[in-house]
Amino acid sequence: MSAAQYNCRKCPGYCCSYPLIPLDKRDVERLARHHNMTFEAAKQAFTKEDHGRKYAMRRKKDDIYGRICRFFDTKERCCTIYLARPSVCRSFPGGGRCGYYDFLSFERRAQEDEKFVALTNHED
Repeated sequence: MSAAQYNCRKCPGYCCSYPLIPLDKRDVERLARHHNMTFEAAKQAFTKEDHGRKYAMRRKKDDIYGRICRFFDTKERCCTIYLARPSVCRSFPGGGRCGYYDFLSFERRAQEDEKFVALTNHED
């Protein structure tokens, strides 16, 4: 695997806005431990059945993307459960590149604005 060619700290959380953040039972167990909750309490508080998945992360309103992961800090634009984050988040984006970061970097250069956010809307 090549070295990462992106910096998540310079991104406003695009991947956290995906309509589906799939979880598995181990992810829910990790969230339960992190929050000192039972599995059932964590399941009810943090997940819902959606997009054909038994466990999908609940989301909340976000001024930039419409909806975003319930554990995303919308002011600081970062994950609030980084050490307990789901496996899909741990493996993202997979390779050495992130397509959104490449796009965002290009748009920031084109707009001559280091804080420019290329918008999409994931309201659903």
